[in-house]
Amino acid sequence: MTTQKSKPTTVDEWLLYIEALHPKSIAMGLDRVRVVAEKLKLKPTFPIITVAGTNGKGSVCAMLSNIYHQAGYKVGTYTSPHLNRYNERVSINLEMIDDDALFKAFEEVEAARGDVALTYFEMGTLAAMCHFCHQPLDVLVLEVGLGGRLDAVNVFEPSCAIVTTVDLDHMEFLGETRELIGLEKAGVFRSNVPAICGDDNPPTSLIEYAKNIGADLALIGRDFFVNNTQQGWQYRSENITLELPLLGLFGDFQHNNAACAIWAVQYLSNRLPTTEANIYAALAQVKLIGRFQVLRNSPSVILDVAHNPHAAKSLAENLRNSPCKGKTLAVFAMLADKDIDGVVSVVEKEIDAWYLADIHISRGAKAHELLEVLKQYNHKKAVYLFEDVAEALKTACKDADINDRIIVFGSFYTVADAIANA
Repeated sequence: MTTQKSKPTTVDEWLLYIEALHPKSIAMGLDRVRVVAEKLKLKPTFPIITVAGTNGKGSVCAMLSNIYHQAGYKVGTYTSPHLNRYNERVSINLEMIDDDALFKAFEEVEAARGDVALTYFEMGTLAAMCHFCHQPLDVLVLEVGLGGRLDAVNVFEPSCAIVTTVDLDHMEFLGETRELIGLEKAGVFRSNVPAICGDDNPPTSLIEYAKNIGADLALIGRDFFVNNTQQGWQYRSENITLELPLLGLFGDFQHNNAACAIWAVQYLSNRLPTTEANIYAALAQVKLIGRFQVLRNSPSVILDVAHNPHAAKSLAENLRNSPCKGKTLAVFAMLADKDIDGVVSVVEKEIDAWYLADIHISRGAKAHELLEVLKQYNHKKAVYLFEDVAEALKTACKDADINDRIIVFGSFYTVADAIANA
């Protein structure tokens, strides 16, 4: 059993404490969470929408939360990771939890867990659920941390489950093929419960799993559809057609994410009625930090958490669809256990100069390691190396002309450092 010398008194102290509870930062399995959840008597009575997927989870969670907030419901949201403060992960009515409530939730889990060694994410998930269960919520949106089947979030029974996309990421935990990864993510589906997939090419494993357990599966391109229009875009299903304005989140790929949210809202409309006006307003207004987010202009600084090839492809598409008059400078830093080559290969044609930086955590890649990958593609483009993202961004801003743009990307840590030093 882990002994606690003194009671944590700040969020940072609590985070340091819970990081040390389990010898591994990631340990797949539901047994530990289920045991502690039962001790805590966590039995939510409100509907839960669980959101899994390689990319797009955060966007769908933000869209769902904004729609229900527009409709006047008390909506809870649990997401990860955070960018500035841990409190961002837990929110009610789009307002993040305050420190006192977070302390209380951690203390509840700590008192209940006994000898159970919870991981950082498991402790955080249970603390979030403690907080939510003390509130008179109308609906809760839960983002899966990793995979689906064995993720801590999956202990709680959903009223609807969404898989946004399936691509190659976290392969050491989820498998080395889309079929294996798709099966892991499909683990959030339940028998006789609406299941949604927003991937244009869903793995057969996901479809077969849903069929075998009797989930009510809806697929984009089969059961619901999206199309671009002159004024915005269109959502269409058998029951409804919506002519929608431009999304608050940039990129055509966000239409698939929005369509998943709309299908879920429509499916749950008997329990949680909404109006088309709620949907229109929420989707037009929703914003999400680090998703092609313009931090400032002249020159423009854009933040994007793209950290795998699928997300990098979307980033490259956004860069092509919004050309600038000048050059595109990239402040780039990644984790060493990610597919650095896969990310660089899909975005390098859109970049004119690279500002490579270290990430100062154990998993962080060094700038010289990024350079070795870049050498395979870069010929005459300028490349500079820095010890941290802050210095890389500072130099890029000095070098950029007014018509240039700076894209900061590669991981959540990269974007968080940029925001902290903006």
